[in-house]
Amino acid sequence: MESFNTYKSMADGVAALMHPHAEVVIHDLKTQEIVYLANNYSNREIGSPSHMDEVEFTEGDRVLGPYRKVNWDGKILKSISVVMRNSNDQAEAMICINLDMSEMNRMHQVLGMMLGAPEEGLKEGKPEENNGKQSEKVDALFRDDWHERINISIQDWLKENGLSLQALGRSQKRDLVIALETKGAFQGQGSANYVARCLGLGRATVYKYLKEQRGSA
Repeated sequence: MESFNTYKSMADGVAALMHPHAEVVIHDLKTQEIVYLANNYSNREIGSPSHMDEVEFTEGDRVLGPYRKVNWDGKILKSISVVMRNSNDQAEAMICINLDMSEMNRMHQVLGMMLGAPEEGLKEGKPEENNGKQSEKVDALFRDDWHERINISIQDWLKENGLSLQALGRSQKRDLVIALETKGAFQGQGSANYVARCLGLGRATVYKYLKEQRGSA
């Protein structure tokens, strides 16, 4: 695990350099778990499943992305994943760097209005286009990412109801938990804990809402 100590130092360095905008996540490809988080703002936990077992890394695969993701609070992230290999050239880890683009997007929009330039680049609801085999690998990388599905479901529900996450009352949080349950959001291991952290609820409260909903179904 000496190499993983090196990866962790790299993660801390990138996160420190780009603080507070960058989060760095290290996935162990052997255990398929998250083993380290630097500047964690995605509400994930060490030990959470990585869901990367379906990704086939070829000899030339080193960098995947950049690609767009949605954080739990609705912020748009520009991400890139780097395949880390051991001395036998076997992929042993994946380092994912997530860059919060919200401030840069706002500055870009302001400059665009001032200069009369057309808006380009990363925008909410408009993912960047990735082409070819790399795009397919990125899709496979996050096909089973329930964190991402929950994030998108939360933002869709907030938009449909004209609400913001910060202004939700307890009854609205209960309605959101139930809405997530109807979409099958709680099938992933640790998903209830994740939703509880995102909504600022106790884990027992989320389980209570789910029990009530499942009991009435």
